[in-house]
Amino acid sequence: MRAFGAFWLSEKPWMPPQGDTRCKLMPRTANEEVLLRADGFLDALLELPELWAPQVSRDGKRVAWTWFQVGPAADVFFAPTDGSVPPTRLTATDEDTYLVSWTPDSRAVIVEQDRGGNERVRLYRVDLDDPTNMKPLTEDEPNYFLRGGDLHPEGQWLVYGANFDVDTGQEIEPTWIYRHDLESGERKVLARPERGAYTRPKLSPLGTHVLYERKDLHPAGLQVWLVDIAGTNDREILNFGSEVKTWARWFPNGRQVLVMTEAETHRRVGIWELEGGEVRWLIDDPKRFIEIFNAPFGGEHVVIVEANEARWRPSLLDVDSGKEIRLPEIDGNLIPLAPVGAGEWVGQTFNSRQPAELVRFDSNDPDPKKFVSLARVWERTDLTSKDLSAAEDLRWKSVDGLEIQGWLYRPVGKARGTVVLIHGGPTYHSKDEVNPKVQYLVKHGFNVLEPNYRGSTGFNLAFKEAIKVDGWGGLEQEDIRKGIEALIEAGIAEAGKVGVVGTSYGGYSAWCAITRYPLEIVAAAAAICGMTDLVVDYETTRADLRPYSAEMMGGTPEEAPERYYERSPINFVGNIKGKLLIVQGMQDPNVTPENVKEVRGALEENGLPYDLLVFEDEGHGISKPKNMKVLLQRLRAFFEQSFDAKA
Repeated sequence: MRAFGAFWLSEKPWMPPQGDTRCKLMPRTANEEVLLRADGFLDALLELPELWAPQVSRDGKRVAWTWFQVGPAADVFFAPTDGSVPPTRLTATDEDTYLVSWTPDSRAVIVEQDRGGNERVRLYRVDLDDPTNMKPLTEDEPNYFLRGGDLHPEGQWLVYGANFDVDTGQEIEPTWIYRHDLESGERKVLARPERGAYTRPKLSPLGTHVLYERKDLHPAGLQVWLVDIAGTNDREILNFGSEVKTWARWFPNGRQVLVMTEAETHRRVGIWELEGGEVRWLIDDPKRFIEIFNAPFGGEHVVIVEANEARWRPSLLDVDSGKEIRLPEIDGNLIPLAPVGAGEWVGQTFNSRQPAELVRFDSNDPDPKKFVSLARVWERTDLTSKDLSAAEDLRWKSVDGLEIQGWLYRPVGKARGTVVLIHGGPTYHSKDEVNPKVQYLVKHGFNVLEPNYRGSTGFNLAFKEAIKVDGWGGLEQEDIRKGIEALIEAGIAEAGKVGVVGTSYGGYSAWCAITRYPLEIVAAAAAICGMTDLVVDYETTRADLRPYSAEMMGGTPEEAPERYYERSPINFVGNIKGKLLIVQGMQDPNVTPENVKEVRGALEENGLPYDLLVFEDEGHGISKPKNMKVLLQRLRAFFEQSFDAKA
């Protein structure tokens, strides 16, 4: 996913086997060298900060977050919630560093550093009064994946999950829950789930118990468990069916738990009491699809954010009275984070012409014109909203009549072609937000369509679950194809000048498109970290991701071998007629480089040409600005050349 043409972004260039003429070496031409130096819009775009996972401190005085594109790698910042001073940098690193949690006293944060994108993180503490001094809390370069990291109120213990057996020192499939003594280094196992699952434990504000989820019963299900801090009473507390997903968050009082579970047609939200173990439902409405729920410190309201036609619409719920305040709709998205006094809140807002920003707003009058900027994102760029392209809401019907939504972006003047940017997940959705790939391609003359195919979040539970009817690589790929055809029929796109690109499941979808559809529909595909052989992917991915594959495919490769074969693009590369660019991060533990190795063999066996772009210092996705610049300019050149060949 991170090299330019024939070159790895490392000390030594990659070379194909001697005599191999099918994998095209793409050294930079003189024109491309000029582009690398002269593309001012891209430089500005890659200096526009991208905000991720903000959290407000318990005392409500500060908000911290991770920012991409403010240095060579992602780093952590914080700012006061009164907006009195600009953000302060807490980390300054060459490797992606992410915010994990606030310490209970609100004086420090826990962060994790991911070296090279392999996701085997190390935890650090950074004090607000000693910024950029990262104090190590866990071991360097672990042989396991670590999840979460909450500091105990008394400061002596750190609670996290790890797929690691402390007694043997070996990596294991399930993620166990650990209490790590920061003085002695002793790691005590509090809970031992039986099967692999993504588990991010949550320590109670009182430090007495730990909430976590298990997936022991069925790949599709998620049950909530509770263990005390001594590790003596580990028990299941919320189980609404072996195939039902349930999530939980602590209330600030540490005696109640906010619960969200999937009913047959929707999600409902309630409160579980630590004493008594009863659940009281607060929201149980089939017309609503709730995506975000939280019980922040500092007030009586819980945050409810529901999906509404690929936008997020928030409300504040008083758990005692049951009164819900729905915030007025704004242009884009608003996510309340925490109250900060006198009816004011800190929140996150964004749309396709407004980069993600942290703001202070009045919950009684959330007028964007009155928002107080906390991250001050516009102060860090020469770009303005007028430099960014706006999203258009587009709808079309799929092969079975299901309505599909997508975001369409159009350039000024006649388009030189159309690029379909397919989101990953697939349990995710493309939002009305600033996306560097979109903005760059549109600026250089391409239409861009971001389809929210079945399986996407952002609509309702039935739409999200629809992808499981026939599994990955089924009707959701037809949703994408019908979107392309709708653009051609409307005269927006031109037959033979349509390409697809995506990362992760989007990369897999790019592989599906180029191996299934004629040149008139898909003339070129750029597959970034995309699965090629679903059996190889299942066997080589992280253990906590395998249940998700089994859920989506209706079983493991042993249980559903025909479906895994039929939905693996590697078995149909002989159908490829268009141009192909393969992109891969070499540290990727999610869709591993083994996918590329296997598909290259199949391509070469069929005598099919392809371009290869790999990056040594990235994992599952592009994040470092230097690599983003290489990738985006390569994508631009790839689609230009592919479409010009059709002129």
